[in-house]
Amino acid sequence: MRLERYGVVTVLPVMAAPAEYGEHLRARIDPLMTGIGPVEGAVALTAALARLEARGEAPDLILSLGSCGSRVLDHAAVYQASSVAYRDMDASALGFEKGVTPLLDRPAVLPLPCPIPGVPSARLSTGANVVSGAAYDAIDAEMVDMETWALVRAAQTFGLPLVALRGVSDGKAELTGLHDWTSTLHLVDENLAQAVDGLIAVLTNSGLSALEIPALQGQTLAQSLAPDSTS
Repeated sequence: MRLERYGVVTVLPVMAAPAEYGEHLRARIDPLMTGIGPVEGAVALTAALARLEARGEAPDLILSLGSCGSRVLDHAAVYQASSVAYRDMDASALGFEKGVTPLLDRPAVLPLPCPIPGVPSARLSTGANVVSGAAYDAIDAEMVDMETWALVRAAQTFGLPLVALRGVSDGKAELTGLHDWTSTLHLVDENLAQAVDGLIAVLTNSGLSALEIPALQGQTLAQSLAPDSTS
């Protein structure tokens, strides 16, 4: 793991699995590898940020990189996540909106910055399951992954913004095995690296001001980074 510095901005790159970390990204970053899924993502990033903060080396930004599934987006293309939802959370039997964590002052959908010109954006859904085929019918987002919501919540705990870049590795057809995910990852790696170059340019030229995002469900970036409240 290595902190990167782009202009005045210190960035911690984060990825889930070595399979997604190809030659093009290896030439640019040395990321924190969290492991796959929301639990592993939250535990690994929280622990890393706590250690960095204790050393006085906390980053200014978390950069989440990896693959995703999508039934509607271009295969191997990279997208900026404009928002993320937690599809596993369902306390509707208690009267809470699906996706809302009970007694936590957070909406079901969290807005994310999309600072890179020329890189399209899409909505992202995080959960612990691999989505395939008809399972996409129940998801109100264009992309699915297994870590981003957890990483955002860990970052929020430390008052840090997060940019999520996802390359589409699968989703057009029903999954039949691991190869349906890994066969596209070399292209995803190359396209993610190009997107990282775009982010480097933006941060070098504009700093953290490039991360301003429009309000989503009445929530601004500053509000999304405020300390958690259970009241």
